[in-house]
Amino acid sequence: MMLRMDDTGRYGKAFSRAVVLVTVLSLTACGGRPIGVMQPVAKTAPGTSKVDLLVATTRLPDQDPAILFSGERGKGLKVDAVAISIPPEANRKVGQVQWPSRLPGDPLKNFVTTSVQTLPTETDGRAWLRSHLPGNKRVLIFVHGFNNRYEESVYRFAQIVHDSHADVAPIVFTWPSRASIFDYAYDKESANYSRDALEELLRRVAADPSVGDVTLMAHSMGTWLAVEALRQMAIRNGRVAPKIRNVILASPDLDVDVFGQQFSALGKDKPHFTLFVSRDDRALSLSRRISGNVDRLGQIDPTAEPYRSELEKQGITVLDLTQLKTGDSLNHGKFAESPEVVRLIGGRLIEGQTITDSDVGIGDAVGAVAIGAAQTVGSAASAAVSAPIAIFDPRTRRNYGEQLRRLGASAGNTVGSVGDSVQTTGSNVGAAIGQ
Repeated sequence: MMLRMDDTGRYGKAFSRAVVLVTVLSLTACGGRPIGVMQPVAKTAPGTSKVDLLVATTRLPDQDPAILFSGERGKGLKVDAVAISIPPEANRKVGQVQWPSRLPGDPLKNFVTTSVQTLPTETDGRAWLRSHLPGNKRVLIFVHGFNNRYEESVYRFAQIVHDSHADVAPIVFTWPSRASIFDYAYDKESANYSRDALEELLRRVAADPSVGDVTLMAHSMGTWLAVEALRQMAIRNGRVAPKIRNVILASPDLDVDVFGQQFSALGKDKPHFTLFVSRDDRALSLSRRISGNVDRLGQIDPTAEPYRSELEKQGITVLDLTQLKTGDSLNHGKFAESPEVVRLIGGRLIEGQTITDSDVGIGDAVGAVAIGAAQTVGSAASAAVSAPIAIFDPRTRRNYGEQLRRLGASAGNTVGSVGDSVQTTGSNVGAAIGQ
């Protein structure tokens, strides 16, 4: 599988401006955030929610218990059970982590840590997992990206689990990151350093007879680590563990050529892959410049060749978030900040559902963009194509006729016109959803 487009970009002033821009935005985003939020607070408050996480890490333990783990590399895989309290819905915005401005945080207004328990043995970790498995026996494992402190990965994943209403046993794998934009190379090597440990965690979870299926979700640089761990597993065992059925890559900071090689090595029976991409991702623009000007997987246009044909051939679903606007200045964390996207993660993708199949289909898309039966064909087609989230799915072409018939039935015998309009504006955009 090759996902490569020629490029003639050059280093220079544009690159320098990009570095300055990302530096300013990163420093601004982190300003005023206190260090030491992992110290459990005794205070509780009515109306708060609790998220229990299993946190596995290859980081070096920190001497300060309020920090727990530093950005340096530790030895072996260490596991803790962590509980995070989330403020009442009236005091927060979906998609955001409410960080305290000073310590200790106020549970009514801030995310706070309520307990931390070390699980020193694999048996301890297995016991936690079995006690937290929902009735569907699903596990969600999250791998964070570049420039993340330990607490940032834990709190962000707690937010995703809470806001998505995902019915899963949640596990976050946090690898050594110095949380500095100037340590990109260190972080990249730390991801490399953590491959064996992530593979081991995946093996443990997938081998547990109480687990039904596993979804692996990764963000940014963590996507390379996630796919590489799966690649190692496939090479070592001849296949990816069958229980690992879904892989979600959000803003993947992956060289498209490298991903093609990794994907091919996964063998015949691969998990189903879903990609979140955004062509306006400024962090990936910088990564592209410092990585030889090769396309990053998280910035591809899934409707353009050769990507369109390769994605369809390999059965990879892509959600293009380019038109979606969130509070993220870099457009690199849309998957976590958008209420629509986190609901998709929890309600559809983890369950292995296809957003554009005949059961979900364009009917749900029409409802999401508030298209009524009384609206005209032109407005319906326009909204379906221009909504904030466009889904490119390999099965769309097979199911499209039935989906359009459903839309036609609700709009009033206008299927042919809708089909012509949609094909004119982009036949490979299967469906679109948003507000």
